[in-house]
Amino acid sequence: MAADLAKLVSRLESVTTRLENVANRSGGAEESISETSPGSEFLAAFDTLLKEKLGPFVDLTAKIGGDLVEQVQFVKGAFEAQRNFLEIVSKCKEPGPSVLQQLLKPTSEAIVKVQDFKEKRRGHAQFNHFSCVGDGIQALGWVTVVPKPSVFVKEGGESAKFYGNRVKKEFKGKDDNQVKWADTYYALWDSLQEYVKKYHLKKLSWNSSGPIASAGSAAAPAPGPPPPPPPAIVPPGPAADTGAKKPDMSGLFASLNKGSNVTSGLKHVSRDQMTHKNPSLRAASVVKASDAKPAATTGAAAKKPAAQVKKDPVFRLDGKKWAIEYQEKKQGADQLVVDQTNMSQSVYVFRCVDSTIVVKGRVNNVTLDSCKKCAIVVDKCISGIDIINSQRIQAQIMESVPTVNIDKTDGCQVYLSKECRSADIVMAKSSEMNVMIPQDDGDFTEVPLPEQYKSKWNGKTMVTEPTDIAG
Repeated sequence: MAADLAKLVSRLESVTTRLENVANRSGGAEESISETSPGSEFLAAFDTLLKEKLGPFVDLTAKIGGDLVEQVQFVKGAFEAQRNFLEIVSKCKEPGPSVLQQLLKPTSEAIVKVQDFKEKRRGHAQFNHFSCVGDGIQALGWVTVVPKPSVFVKEGGESAKFYGNRVKKEFKGKDDNQVKWADTYYALWDSLQEYVKKYHLKKLSWNSSGPIASAGSAAAPAPGPPPPPPPAIVPPGPAADTGAKKPDMSGLFASLNKGSNVTSGLKHVSRDQMTHKNPSLRAASVVKASDAKPAATTGAAAKKPAAQVKKDPVFRLDGKKWAIEYQEKKQGADQLVVDQTNMSQSVYVFRCVDSTIVVKGRVNNVTLDSCKKCAIVVDKCISGIDIINSQRIQAQIMESVPTVNIDKTDGCQVYLSKECRSADIVMAKSSEMNVMIPQDDGDFTEVPLPEQYKSKWNGKTMVTEPTDIAG
């Protein structure tokens, strides 16, 4: 009996303690999260990631030295800004887009600093390091991705490997710290991917029981310097005397004051003095051909067409842009393949003739400009494919692309994949366009795109639709 009573007293004391803790809380967003809530759990896991993965990367960077140390400090700042944002996420409900943008601003500004650091140091001895760091840091944008943000982190980490592998190749057998540095950076993104997959599988895990996040949820930034005082207003000085005489307007006003008599001083011209009444005067007034100066010939007819200079073919990566220019007859085994890509890169194809270009992986956008008899094959494209000022083009999408723009192009055939059958096709000033739609049995259905439209006023606006003979 005594043992049961003691146990009951112990339970009552426990309940009393918990009630006192709840009563002492002020009800603020920060105090409404218990230590065992899901929010505190994923926040603690992120702190562990910073300590175990980001810390060693920063330490290795310090050993390598150089300007890289400054860039990696920006990386550290970006992760710390994301940690502060995740703390808000752990305590609050998801806010509207405008507030969310304000809360993400510190992270986005830090990411921009990392990438700008790379862009301003082209030709630097550590440029491969800068590019590796700059291409990977974009993975911190996973907080805005729905669904499966972990896939976005994986792709960002893969982007870092293009230049990171160059670092490893350059220093293999020469400097183990450089090789370990690249591997540590890869491990940082691998760990972040696993973290996102575990705690934010489909989207960012906001606290559904907390208050709605506001701009005041984030720590206020330090006030900047006061604005400079306005420039002093200097009163205009006296106008400078140029010494030039002003025209005497008295004669003009005296003539105007005559009224209807203003024409009284004009000489009368008789009919025999009028050129349009006297053919002999018209003949006498013609300027002789020998006396006339040859008129300067202007316009396109006067200019001889300049011989087009044949330029050397180009196939290279300039920063984030693959430049493919002036390529001719690159077919079959000689086709041009872009296989080391990431989602921050673009592909620009200019003045190529009778060539095939294959773009593997995921890129930002692809542009064909002023090409003839060319074919392009694209795996994935984030923004879209632009085909402009070209003739007889074939474009095939193997996986996905949101938009295909066809502008000032004659003869274009687009092959869509099953994943992008709903892609937008935008046309302007183009002709002979067809889209090949894949069917379930593997065959393609050819659908012509309209070239001719008719518009009609319906009382409120112009309604435009393809004509019956369009296509």
